[in-house]
Order: sequence, then structure tokens, then C-alpha cells
Amino acid sequence: MKKIVLTFGLISGAIVAGLMWLMMGLFKTGVVNFDNGEIFGYTTMIIALSMVFFGIKSYRDNNGGVIGFWKGVQVGILISLIAAACYAVSWEVYVRTSGGSFMEEYTAHYIQKMKEKGASAEEIAKTEQDMAAFGEMYKNPVIRFAMTLLEILPVGIIVTFISAALIRRKEMVPAPA
Repeated sequence: MKKIVLTFGLISGAIVAGLMWLMMGLFKTGVVNFDNGEIFGYTTMIIALSMVFFGIKSYRDNNGGVIGFWKGVQVGILISLIAAACYAVSWEVYVRTSGGSFMEEYTAHYIQKMKEKGASAEEIAKTEQDMAAFGEMYKNPVIRFAMTLLEILPVGIIVTFISAALIRRKEMVPAPA
């Protein structure tokens, strides 16, 4: 199980990290922006976490063609944890090499959107205060790392449960004659 989990976890982690770097490059060109970034981000996570499905299937195929639901969940969660760690480490590298201006840019964009929607001065001031507090907290690499893990892990858990349900097999299916 270790080899399958490591192999598929690292492949998934490499995909999600590579796609994240590509997306941030596209962010600088304007193709990806704060308005559509979440769609691109979560799509790349689902693409990368498709390796959970293939990892569980590989485990099943290498173990007599049989896997229970909970064993599939175990394999999938471990793959997801490795992928999430790769993603969070990659984000840390990005934040440290890019000058760390992401939160400031996001805050400015969010406040501008509030103004365009006609938010009151009090609402804007409160949001600016809240975003400033969040920005200070986000400067702490341990908190930022944990928050980054929490971006991808729920997606990994969902993909794991769906994959384990689809791939489970209680008994060996005989090969067609």
C-alpha cells in the first residue's frame, strides 16, 4: 500500500502544484483573475485529485481485484494528504518568491467590488479592518500552511468517498471467457 499511496500521492501533488504555478502565471497575464480564480483553482484540484481514483483502483487491482469501501477511503485519504502537503509547500514557495503581495491585491480587489456594489462606508471600513486582521494572521507561515491544506483537503475527501464507492468490490469478478 505504501508504494501505491506514495506514487499516486506524489503524482497528484506534482500535478496540483504545477497547475497552481501555471494558474498564478496566468494570473499575472490577466487570463485568471480574482473573479474566476476560484473556478480555475478548484478545477485544477479536481484534475490532480483524479489520481485518488486511479490509486484506489491500482490498490484493488494489485490485491486480487477486491477492495472494501473503507480500505478505499484509507488509500484515498492518504493519497489526498500527500497531494495536499505538496500543494501547501508549493504555495509557501510561491508566496515567499513572489514578494507575498497576494493578500494585499486580493483585499484591494474585494474592497473595490464592494464599492461597485454600493456598500456603505461603514461596511467597507469594517471589511477593511477584518481583512487587515486576516492579512496579519496570514503572514504567519504555520497558519498560512494550515489554511492552504484546508483549501484542498475537503476536495480530496469528497473525491476519496466518491472513488471508494465506485471502485469497491467485495469479491473477485471472473474474467470473461
